[in-house]
Amino acid sequence: MAVQLDVILDTLCLCVVATVAGAVNSVAGGGTLLTFPALIAVLGQDATAAVVANATSTVALFPGSLAGMAGYRGELGQVHWWARRLFAPSLLGGLIGSLLLMRMPAESFKALVPWLILAAALLFWLQPRIARWIGLGTIGETSQPRHVGLVIVFQFGIAIYGGYFGAGIGILMLAALALMGLHDIHEMNGLKTLLGSSINGVAVVVFIASGKVDWAFALAMAAAAILGGYGGARVARRLDRNFVRRVVVFIGFSLAGYYFYRAA
Repeated sequence: MAVQLDVILDTLCLCVVATVAGAVNSVAGGGTLLTFPALIAVLGQDATAAVVANATSTVALFPGSLAGMAGYRGELGQVHWWARRLFAPSLLGGLIGSLLLMRMPAESFKALVPWLILAAALLFWLQPRIARWIGLGTIGETSQPRHVGLVIVFQFGIAIYGGYFGAGIGILMLAALALMGLHDIHEMNGLKTLLGSSINGVAVVVFIASGKVDWAFALAMAAAAILGGYGGARVARRLDRNFVRRVVVFIGFSLAGYYFYRAA
């Protein structure tokens, strides 16, 4: 009875975190920085648990990304030229990254966890500055395609990282999209959502086929994340994005410090 109560409480706590993560993703991104550590706290601190936590977090947040893609279907029609060229590199990179996670020793992933969280937190913290540097937020017509080969290679590398861990890939993709000459932020977000869904989609297939998903938590968290994403989208304009960003960044750096301390 006590064990069942613990499972119920763990599930409720993870659902709360997933709801917040879904809302954060709809407002500012960075939800993985919340769900991944929460799953580690529940599943355990060993190396195998870290891999399961990463796989379960990816599966739990994937339906929310599909919902976001549906919301941008109008903008996707304007960037179909790039969507066709970057879809395959995204799938292939996501497949390679997720297979690396499954094939490499679990201890290797556990050793990388502090660095991955730190990198994701840094990306999230620097996102506004990177956005200003690459000109995000400028609404205008899509310019002529450029740097095709460079963008494809860059997207392929992003997809490998995304399949392996995934947190922080949004700002990397936006940087690549700016390189290709896109300026309409809505079109950029639509294409980013499509490519991110393709990366996470192939990773989800690999994780499920490998049996690394804790379904007792994944299904409940997926429902909670969809609810949070829907609610977050509805109230996005009322929320202070800078406050949300600061909270997520604080959590990210704190978690990185904690895992570095444990690894010492």
